[in-house]
Amino acid sequence: MKPTTYDKCPEVPINGFDHEAWQGWQAILTALHARPDHEHKTVLVVDCYPGVRLSELEKQFIQLNAVISLNAETARQDEQALHTLLARNLTDDRVFGVMSCHQLPEFFDPLRLEALRQQIAKVQSGLVIVYGPGASLVHQGDVLVYADLPRWEIQQRMRSGELGNWGVENQDEDILRRYKRAFFIEWRVFDRHKTPLLKRADFLLDTTVANSPVMVSGNALRAGLEQTVQRPFRVVPFFDPGVWGGQWMKNQFDLDPSKPNYAWCFDCVPEENSLLLRFGDVRIEIPSLDAVLLHPRELLGEKVHARFGAEFPIRFDFLDTIGGQNLSFQVHPLTEYIQQQFGMHYTQDESYYILEAEPNAMVYLGTKTGIDPAAMIDDLHQAARGEKAFDDARFVNQIPARKHDHFLIPAGTVHCSGSGTMVLEISATPYIFTFKLWDWGRLGMDGLPRPVHLAHGEQVIDWQRDTQWVHDHLVNRVEPVEEGDGWREERTGLHEREFIETRRHWFTAPVTHYTNGSVNVLNLVEGAEALVESPTGAFEPFIVHYAETFIVPAAVGEYRISPWGEGLGQQLATVKAWVRG
Repeated sequence: MKPTTYDKCPEVPINGFDHEAWQGWQAILTALHARPDHEHKTVLVVDCYPGVRLSELEKQFIQLNAVISLNAETARQDEQALHTLLARNLTDDRVFGVMSCHQLPEFFDPLRLEALRQQIAKVQSGLVIVYGPGASLVHQGDVLVYADLPRWEIQQRMRSGELGNWGVENQDEDILRRYKRAFFIEWRVFDRHKTPLLKRADFLLDTTVANSPVMVSGNALRAGLEQTVQRPFRVVPFFDPGVWGGQWMKNQFDLDPSKPNYAWCFDCVPEENSLLLRFGDVRIEIPSLDAVLLHPRELLGEKVHARFGAEFPIRFDFLDTIGGQNLSFQVHPLTEYIQQQFGMHYTQDESYYILEAEPNAMVYLGTKTGIDPAAMIDDLHQAARGEKAFDDARFVNQIPARKHDHFLIPAGTVHCSGSGTMVLEISATPYIFTFKLWDWGRLGMDGLPRPVHLAHGEQVIDWQRDTQWVHDHLVNRVEPVEEGDGWREERTGLHEREFIETRRHWFTAPVTHYTNGSVNVLNLVEGAEALVESPTGAFEPFIVHYAETFIVPAAVGEYRISPWGEGLGQQLATVKAWVRG
C-alpha cells in the first residue's frame, strides 16, 4: 500500500478558551505576575511531575522577585531512607518490580517539611514561591501551578543520561532498572498525588520542550479535557527502534530515515502517550492519562470504570518485523501470577492482527502436540546458558500469517511474531509483563544481552495449548454477526479468557456504531480515509487515515463511520475493541 497521510501529531481543538493559554516564558510570567495580591502575602506553589527541569523553573521564576523561593525537594528523605522504604517494590530484577501503594508524604521528612512551612509563616507580605515535586505538601498555594510531563518524554530524558530516578543520583544506572523504578513506583505515586491537584490547579504548565513552555488556565484545562471525552480523538503516537525492528512503518508513515529501523509504535497507550490540546494559536502537550484520571466515567464508561478504576484497559500498538527479525519468544503471566508476584490486578492478554505480511511470514503460537514440557524447558535453559540455540521447530507451532489474519493470545500461551509481519497488537494494558523465554541469541541495541525470564516463564506456560487447541481456539476465529447495505460485521475475538471483544466491519457505505457503555478503540485497517461523525451533530466530524488508531469515549454513544476522501470507492475495514460486559 502506498504511503499514507498518517497524522503523527493529532490535535484536539478546544472551543471557548483561546485567551487562557500562553506560549513562552515572557507571556507565562506576565500572566502569573498578574495573579498575586502584591500588597499582601501570596504563596505561589508550582508542584511538578518528576522529570520536570527544575533548573529551568528556577532561572525563570527569579524574575517574579519573590521574597523567598523554596525547593520542596530539600525536605525529601535522603537516598538511603528511600531505598529502605522501597526495597520490597524495587526487587533485584532488572525489569520487574512490585506495584507501589505508597503515598507521596512517605517520601518526605516531616521535620523538614515543617521547617519549610515555618519559613513561609515568617513572611508578612510579598510573593513566596514553593516549587518542585511535592510542593503542595509544603503549602496548598494561594495560586497553584501544576507542571506536568508525559512519560515518553521522561523516558527520552532518561535515555540521554539527563535524568535519573526521583531522589536518586543514578543517571548512569542501567536504563531498564531506572524505567522499572519509574514504572512500578514513581509514576504510581505521582499520579495519585497529581489527580486532586489537577482538579483545583489555577494553571497547568507544559515544559515538554526545553525553554519553550506553554501554560493554560486550570479552567481551560478542565474544560478541554471535558470536551475531549465527548468526541472521538487520537493520542500522539511514538515510535521506537528495536533489535528486531523493520522498515514498513518508516516508509508508510514517513518517519526519520536515519534510524536503523522502527520496532514499535505506541498508537494508543494512554498511560504513556501525549495528548495535544489546541487553544486558538497555542498548543499544549499533556499526558493523555490526565483525561483518564479526571474523566474516567465519561471516557471509560460506568461498567469499565467500576471494574478497572481510573485506568485505560485497552492497548493498540504496532510491531514491525517487515525487513526485520523475529520478536523474542515469550509468554505472559496468568492472572493469579501477576496478582501474587507483581501486585497487578489483571494481566496482559493480547492478540496479533496482521496489518500487512510478506510471503512466508509466520507467527509462533502454542506448543506442538505431544512434546515433553520438561524437554522444552531444558532446551530453553541450555539456550539461555549459550550452549545451543533453542529448537523452536521441534517445540513450537509455526503458523502462516497473512494480511487480516487475527491470532488470539490469552495469557499463558507461548508466542511471538516472526519476521515479515506488520502486527496491530490489541491487548490489555499491562504491557511491561512479558517473560522472554528465548531471544534468538542476540544482543539488545545497547550491546547488552536482553533479559530472559525463564524462572517466571516456566511457571505460567499453559501446556494444554497445543497444535489442535491453538487452531481450534486462537487462529482466525471469525464469526459473521450482521450485515446491511454496503457493510458487514464480523466477530474476530478475543478468546473467552480475555475481557476484550473485537469486531471487524467491512464497508463501502456508512456504518452506525454504538459504544454500548464502554470505551471503543478502533483502527482503520483497510482503505485510505474514513469520516467519523455524530448522527445528531454532537461532535465535529473526525477524519481518520489508514492505520490510525482512535478512541471513542463511552459517553459518545452512537456514531457513524463512512468512506471519505481517498477512501471513497474503496473497500474499507475497521477493527474495533471494547470491554465485554
